Amino acid sequence: MAKMLYRLGFWSAKNRLKVLIGGIVILLAAAAVALSMGTNFKEETSIPGLESQKTLEMMYKEFPAMQDNSGKIQLVMKAPEHETLTSETAKQQIGGQLKEIAEDPAVASVVSPYDNHSLNADGTIGYAAITYKFPGDEVTDVSKERVLEAADNLRAAGWQAELTGSGYVQMEIGGATEGIGVLIALLVLTVAFGSLLTGVLPILTAAIGLGTGLMLIIIGSNLFETPSFALSLAAMLGLAVGIDYALFIISRYRQQLAEGYERREAIAIANGTAGSAVVFAGITVMIALVGFSFVGVPFLTAMGVAGALCVFVAILTAIFIVPALLDLLGGRIKAAKKAKMETNHPLEGESGKSRSNLWGRFVTGKPWIAVVLGIALLGTIALPFFNMETGIPDNAQKSTEKTERRAYDLMTEAYGKGYHSPLVILAKTEGDQAAEANLARAIEELKTYPNIGTVAPAVPGPSGTLSLISVIPATGPHDVETVDLVKLIRTKAPEIRQNTSVEVMVTGSTAVNIDISEKLNQALPKFCLIIVGLAFLLLLVVFRSILVPIKAVLGFILSLGATLGFVTYVIQDGHLQKLFGFHAASPVLNFLPIIVVGILFGLAMDYEVFLVSRMREEFKHSGDAKKSVLAGIRHSGGVVTAAGLIMISVFTGFMMAEDPTIKVMGFALAFGILFDAFVVRMLIVPGVMTLMGNSAWYLPKWLDRLLPNLDVEGEEVMKAAERKGPAAGTALGFSTEPSK
Repeated sequence: MAKMLYRLGFWSAKNRLKVLIGGIVILLAAAAVALSMGTNFKEETSIPGLESQKTLEMMYKEFPAMQDNSGKIQLVMKAPEHETLTSETAKQQIGGQLKEIAEDPAVASVVSPYDNHSLNADGTIGYAAITYKFPGDEVTDVSKERVLEAADNLRAAGWQAELTGSGYVQMEIGGATEGIGVLIALLVLTVAFGSLLTGVLPILTAAIGLGTGLMLIIIGSNLFETPSFALSLAAMLGLAVGIDYALFIISRYRQQLAEGYERREAIAIANGTAGSAVVFAGITVMIALVGFSFVGVPFLTAMGVAGALCVFVAILTAIFIVPALLDLLGGRIKAAKKAKMETNHPLEGESGKSRSNLWGRFVTGKPWIAVVLGIALLGTIALPFFNMETGIPDNAQKSTEKTERRAYDLMTEAYGKGYHSPLVILAKTEGDQAAEANLARAIEELKTYPNIGTVAPAVPGPSGTLSLISVIPATGPHDVETVDLVKLIRTKAPEIRQNTSVEVMVTGSTAVNIDISEKLNQALPKFCLIIVGLAFLLLLVVFRSILVPIKAVLGFILSLGATLGFVTYVIQDGHLQKLFGFHAASPVLNFLPIIVVGILFGLAMDYEVFLVSRMREEFKHSGDAKKSVLAGIRHSGGVVTAAGLIMISVFTGFMMAEDPTIKVMGFALAFGILFDAFVVRMLIVPGVMTLMGNSAWYLPKWLDRLLPNLDVEGEEVMKAAERKGPAAGTALGFSTEPSK
């Protein structure tokens, strides 16, 4: 692989204009197709085969009107102090505003709080329901402005008026906050390279790759069912890995320049060495993302494929466009400073040791302290993970500055927390003369269960055998008691059937969300085993060692536990929420653990490969385990540090978004990288490698013969470079035409 990438790097540099123009043409073509097709993302997060989902499908067949995807806005109103919505003045005021809204051609119906019987007990709070002729994501800004104007008019009269509903609230795909993360990344790159121009280069190439990847995902949304937050996840990953992969290649290129290699030759060597690690690391991330399909959840599969597509484009951009740009910029990209740069194998004797960096000397000098300190720190942070509860965020997690959050709070005040966690019970009878009496007995039995708020009368369906029973729990959607109530009803269903001849089945959005969370929690251990097993096999092939992959996998498990533990501590337990911009405690997003496992695994293996491959490269040259650790930290430690800071910056930009789903994903991934890159890879890994000594690189000879040789370190390329010598100024002994 290294020789092929060497040839590719040389070819891209030689044909720089063709490569750059080709990359831009592909981007523009993808953008043209995507803009012509438009977006067609789905908000559906259902899982086929769940008990509640099967019941829901049965309910829709019996009551097709309930499967209404029309956009809806609720205008929630609270009367001024000492007034109610029942006064004639209030009725006229509300009626006038609703009449204005109803004149919108896009509106299908407007139902006042008097007609939908939504007034609370004291008549101070109620809501009007506005239904549109098309889905919520197609409600135009003009239509929203009409409702906003009505709300503003009521506020001017002393009322509290808030808006919520699918026609008003949509997920925010992107925003200015992501730009903040990019600016921080630019600052890190500028400091790392000592040049603004060199710092801009990785961001430029990442932007080209990200733009192409996102356009392809938008096109794919018209062909496959894709959730909207898949675009945000792909943007996070594509931007972060795109910058990092360019950083790795550019850093190696500057090192080769400092060693005296001719510019185009340095580009080819960098593509053959660092580029090999980029390809392997990127494929690892892609495999982890595509691995979401093992969970058997369609929306997770779509998210994984979307993310893998962006990473794939980032790899191609790094190994094709980065070499072309490096050649185009020529002497404007300077070599690494000699004071900080040595030859590939400078660690000879005590003088080499004195030149090693301070961090490397600390970790290799006191490895037990480094390992125990790192494990104790991450182990402590991981403790809250054992109490983690999962669910789906809603408007309760948004800022009180948002009207939909204030609408949520008003409805809670008016109708109780259970209003937001309704259950729908589909009751099946034999359709005989005793059916009505049996239904009444079943409802009376339901009323005896703990945590039941209200139970509405049964609504019979056209078949005569199915009826709907609406149940409002006494607790909210994120309360454990609500989950227990759903389980209790299902547990008691056989008893109800025996006593009343009525079969009860629980569904509704609350029950579906509970079932989805339970399904994902059950899939998490299986997914972790697959990922951990995959990590071991891949690293076994790359490093040709037994102990190095075991150490890498255990480090990944440690950083994963700390990440989920810290997420639980902040999101669920409510600590430090103001510091990180969260507004209310809630269960952890139900698919977040699987997302974190897949993505953090891929990125952790990135850092493992870039750091430990340089250690292996030095060990094969010198045979000294401690010197190899020092070489790995000196040659790759700074790059891994910069890469980790860039990842954290990008994910922090997404953490600053308003949407709770995007926000919590950015938060988890930012701290996942913090724990893995800086505690596991830069502290624990060098310490463990020092303690293991030469045994770290042991591999039975029979196994060595069986494993394929991927040459991720670019060993053949570097051997040829050393034979040729840096002053030669000509290509190595490989053909510089890309293989066909």
